[in-house]
Amino acid sequence: MVQVLPMARSHMSLELELWRTLGSPTDLDAALVRASAQLGGALAHERLSLWALEPAQERVVCLAASHGEAPGVVRSPAAVEAALARFEGPRVSVVEADGALARALELTAGALVGALFLERPLGLLVVDGPRATDAPALSALLAPFASAIAHARREADLALLRDAAEADNRALLSRLSRHAIVETVVGEHGGLREVMQRVGQVAGTDAPVLLLGETGSGKEVVARAIHERSSRRAGPMVRVNCGAIAPELIDSELFGHERGSFTGAVGARRGWFERAHGGTLLLDEIGELPAAAQVRLLRVVQDGTLQRVGAERAIHVDVRIVAATHRDLHRMVERGAFREDLWYRLSVFPLRLPPLRERREDIPLLSQHFAARVGERLSGKPILPTAEELSLLIAYDWPGNVRELAAVIERAAILGQGKRLEVAAALGAGGPARPSAPPLALERPRSAPVTPGAPVTADEIATLDDAIRAHVERALATTRGVIEGPRGAAARLGVNPHTLRAKMRKLRIDWSRFRG
Repeated sequence: MVQVLPMARSHMSLELELWRTLGSPTDLDAALVRASAQLGGALAHERLSLWALEPAQERVVCLAASHGEAPGVVRSPAAVEAALARFEGPRVSVVEADGALARALELTAGALVGALFLERPLGLLVVDGPRATDAPALSALLAPFASAIAHARREADLALLRDAAEADNRALLSRLSRHAIVETVVGEHGGLREVMQRVGQVAGTDAPVLLLGETGSGKEVVARAIHERSSRRAGPMVRVNCGAIAPELIDSELFGHERGSFTGAVGARRGWFERAHGGTLLLDEIGELPAAAQVRLLRVVQDGTLQRVGAERAIHVDVRIVAATHRDLHRMVERGAFREDLWYRLSVFPLRLPPLRERREDIPLLSQHFAARVGERLSGKPILPTAEELSLLIAYDWPGNVRELAAVIERAAILGQGKRLEVAAALGAGGPARPSAPPLALERPRSAPVTPGAPVTADEIATLDDAIRAHVERALATTRGVIEGPRGAAARLGVNPHTLRAKMRKLRIDWSRFRG
């Protein structure tokens, strides 16, 4: 029999005390014991127990009990679901335990069962005792207990998510042979001493930082050091490569979009700025950002507001911006390839990272760092370079900087089967040559001109993709990897820079190989 009972005025103070006890309990059992003591004057009961209904698992679980019943006991949910089916919405109701429910929960005759709702059925509060005259008091006190179950469920869900995230983190660190996500700044007391001193000066502020340096010089590592030494270190650190985003997707990637804002937008999406809210956003290769996107980026930098694609209202974001580029932004501003007002906003605190050839004293430490890491990954034991190998590494100019050094060390360890380093073989005679484009595959040597009607073998004819790839690589080698501008590869080839980048992505051409 279902009874819907009014709240007595005398129970309001008791409900307030229970809200304080059960609002956000860290220990549900201890909270229920305290609640049982608080209810002693209002309910004549022998014990209280809190049961959570879990329809997906088809079970009812005892979360806590004032005494007697141990938490975690699972009962058949059939009788409980039948009792809860009598209620059609989130209202405070009390049902006197019938025969089936009493048998399912092993209750004594005359026990009371309160159905707990919070927009949907959550579970039961059982008052096991000899008197049913406490129903009005129980009816007034169901809401705090429903909140306690909801809070316990949220805590359990968060614990599962936290465990999954930690497992993914451990797996990632294992694959990278690291003990922490934040990389060690090797050279902090050497060639990067002045840079890290300035990092210490700016990290505690929210001023935008512009990192300037050649490709592979460690701009991302320094950006993460800025984040870790700032007051935002508890927030997210998000990196976006502006040069790797297709021009037609830049707005959606950076600022997000609403459902139905364009073809394929089947749901709303948060952009990178929203994902970095409360933390730091690294805009890598900022010089590759198209002019139209620069205008919209300026508004976010100035006002801290953005508008998703297809949205009508602006969204406020709290993000610390760190921009990085290997290009000469100042010269791009003079040519009109980069907005002057955005340049002034981003270059509040510029930091130039010296290339590796200007801080050769860091090469031994960097080599030992990379060798130990790759050795543990390949053979389970760290590897150390010899003095002769360090001399070879120090003598090389490293046009690819730290990234190239890491690649050479890994190649040397692979050649040494994970037990030693073969630096000389990894470097080659006199070190690896600078990248150069192969000859165009469709061209014949001048000494062997094509004779009309002469037979041509299949080996002398390249595919169209191979021919285009060779031609683009020759242009990149000539311009040393520069794509835009009057002297860039796009101008040499007579195509739009965005068209050239799309073609390079399709052909898997890594333009960074031609830098230096």
